[in-house]
Amino acid sequence: MDDAGEQLGIVPLRRALELATEKGLDLVNVAPQARPPVCKIMDYGRFKFEQSKRERESRKKQHVVTVKEVQLRPQIEEHDYQVKLRNAIKFLQEKNKVRVVVRFRGREITHPQLGQVLCDRMLAEVSELANVEKPAKVEGRNMTMILTPKQS
Repeated sequence: MDDAGEQLGIVPLRRALELATEKGLDLVNVAPQARPPVCKIMDYGRFKFEQSKRERESRKKQHVVTVKEVQLRPQIEEHDYQVKLRNAIKFLQEKNKVRVVVRFRGREITHPQLGQVLCDRMLAEVSELANVEKPAKVEGRNMTMILTPKQS
């Protein structure tokens, strides 16, 4: 194929190289595994530049999902809980996942139902923004729940 996109058919290698040098372009092997190999006459430097430009554009448009963490305690005060809730809502609106962690200290671990109540309350208040990816589960001295933003 030449630089205008026209098929040249099966051409010997020497003739293809001559055609490329006449036009001041490169002979690029685009399908070496084919029989006969498929080559294209093009400006290889410009091709690589445009390819990297397309890759940069596609990276700009994608959103990398990160996991943000909100830490709570079983004996959390109401105002502190509201601050954590606002943070979780902000993270979900930014299309990030939220890990809700309830940390138990000392003998608080004997009352995991307090952590479950906190997780259920958090889920109820963000239910219009989030789905549960991983329900609340005790892991060591922490209770963890992962929320993902709803696709809108």
